[in-house]
Amino acid sequence: MSANKKVPVRRCVGCQEMKGKKEMIRVIRTKEGEFLLDATGKKNGRGAYICPSAECFKKAVKNKGLERSFKQAIPPEVYEALEKEMGSLGTE
Repeated sequence: MSANKKVPVRRCVGCQEMKGKKEMIRVIRTKEGEFLLDATGKKNGRGAYICPSAECFKKAVKNKGLERSFKQAIPPEVYEALEKEMGSLGTE
């Protein structure tokens, strides 16, 4: 028997590429309706994945990738907060 483990893959809401779950950053919407970055990938909430690059983040904002994933309008303040948080993770 071989021990080939499947690597979970997710689609980036910015560039639409399929990549390994561990390579990406998860954006979650909690039950309270707030949006957070989930670096661990374990927090409760509806999630969407994005590549850790400023370019993908800009694409996600432009093509409304996060809004499609969460099926709701996302206020500009949320995008600003997520951009700051991504910058603090050293992903730019």
